[in-house]
Amino acid sequence: MDHQALKSFLDRKVEEYNQPSFIESDPISVPHHFSKKQDIEVAGFFAAIFAWGNRTTIIQKSMELMKLMELSPHDFVIHHKEKDLRRFEGFCHRTFNTTDLLYFIHFLKHHYMRFGSLEDAFMQEAVPAGDNVEEHALMERTLNRFRHYFFSLEDFPPRTRKHIAAPERKSSCKRINMYLRWMVRDDHKGVDFGIWKKILPSQLICPLDLHVARVARKFKLLHRKQADWQAAVSLTQQLRNFDAADPVKYDFALFGLGVIEKF
Repeated sequence: MDHQALKSFLDRKVEEYNQPSFIESDPISVPHHFSKKQDIEVAGFFAAIFAWGNRTTIIQKSMELMKLMELSPHDFVIHHKEKDLRRFEGFCHRTFNTTDLLYFIHFLKHHYMRFGSLEDAFMQEAVPAGDNVEEHALMERTLNRFRHYFFSLEDFPPRTRKHIAAPERKSSCKRINMYLRWMVRDDHKGVDFGIWKKILPSQLICPLDLHVARVARKFKLLHRKQADWQAAVSLTQQLRNFDAADPVKYDFALFGLGVIEKF
């Protein structure tokens, strides 16, 4: 398939999956239960962090957590008392347990007491538009700095570090990149939220998991064997050739083909 034919095919698949009907069976359904910006941020953050394994289970566990937070996650994070944290005893999703959850809540309270949006946690430096290489390098620094900031509080549990990926750890950062897609992209299709404005859609990195990587390799958009940060950057560079302003919209096509159509 030549470049233009592949672009046309993937564009059709983006249109097919980037629709409100996509929401219900995807973890992005969790933040869609909310309208307040900070609730969307917190609900989306947990749903993205939980996003490995069965999608139905991811949604169920995320909503279980939201209900424990009385369906007001931002208000709970800010105003909870020590005794309120007892309700989380025994909560777990795969390897994410109560210890991890309590630190996440601790960090979120610390952050929201200083800033009005979780977007600021990623804005340790300005994110200007630039050429592809500079944008990739900048996003790499952004995600590395976010992880350092997240674990900058005293006495963080060492075990919890595994739940926040970073390029410096060679991870593809699939869940964080997916979360950024949700918060940043604004195409008025009703799926992604577009509530963050300091990062541009052109600067996002495509969320890369084994399914997306498999489809990308079939289309010769990815040649690297490992599904790591370098592979995520390489794939995104290829997708920029189709749409430099919004390369990550093709996540809908690659994910839909890989997970839903078993392509």
